[in-house]
Amino acid sequence: MKPVIAITMGDYNGIGPEIILKAVTSSSVKNICSPLVIGSIDVFEFYARKQKLKFNFKEVDHITSTLAGKTIPVFHIRKFQSPIIKPGIISVEAGTFAGEALEISAKLCLQNAIDGIVTAPVSKDGLHKAGYIFSGQTEMLAKFSETNQFMMMLVADKLRVALTTIHLPLRRVSQNISKEIVASKLILFHRTLQNDFKIKKPRIAVLGLNPHAGENGQLGSEEIQHIQPAIRSVNQRGIVTDGPFAADGFWGTHTYKNYDAVLAMYHDQGLIPLKLLGFDIGVNYSAGLPFVRTSPDHGTAYEIAGKGIANPSSMIEAIRLAAQIIKNRKRKLS
Repeated sequence: MKPVIAITMGDYNGIGPEIILKAVTSSSVKNICSPLVIGSIDVFEFYARKQKLKFNFKEVDHITSTLAGKTIPVFHIRKFQSPIIKPGIISVEAGTFAGEALEISAKLCLQNAIDGIVTAPVSKDGLHKAGYIFSGQTEMLAKFSETNQFMMMLVADKLRVALTTIHLPLRRVSQNISKEIVASKLILFHRTLQNDFKIKKPRIAVLGLNPHAGENGQLGSEEIQHIQPAIRSVNQRGIVTDGPFAADGFWGTHTYKNYDAVLAMYHDQGLIPLKLLGFDIGVNYSAGLPFVRTSPDHGTAYEIAGKGIANPSSMIEAIRLAAQIIKNRKRKLS
């Protein structure tokens, strides 16, 4: 049977509902999974009317097979509340719906009612206003599933980039780089590449934190004190890891093509190159969770919300990747 994948609505004043409608009705998605949308039917009916799209929405508790035609199954949350929809506007109510959809999807996964989750973009500001005080959806799902060891990983075709630190101000990044942290990320990364991406002997490149990877301590000591010892430590465990590389030269000379994956030290160091190389197909994957979770690698795009011009490619790729990882994990268990 095709995996049942929950797709959370995200911030309904952003492009989430639009790209969901475009993605779940595409043949490329229908052929690989049974999508279950988690959100408000009122929201999806609003955007379907706005885009002059003819869909039927069926309220369900769970789904085990794809519904026929243009019928979209929706796990209808807050069914007695009609949301006030204002495309492009941050609101407490939109943050409440987004947070609740995410929380429900995690519970369904932990109950084995569904096989995985794909999350539409949210507004961190909206979530915070609604009382969900997390720095991102990755951290929210880790909390809901009581997961301590997790990692944000970005995928664009064969380019795989993981982050040592995630949503931190730059002034706090160095404080969160240590031999133990880098080594634990590399161990989790290696295990994820083997189990979820079916790479038997992955080769991982590690980027330095400082310009020129510290220039032998002249431009910073983190490489010498923490990153190099972490690399030596995991190499002794048989994990093939090289570095630390100077990030600018590493990306500029396309050295990443020599490796199966790259560990970056902070958010923009990994995401800027990945988005330049594959913005429309980038996918965010939460490694280390007890269930599969992916997301499009872009935000709410308030500036184009409600205009019907949002590109669903990244959402489609997120669903495809979730379905593939679910399949890979089931092969491992069989």
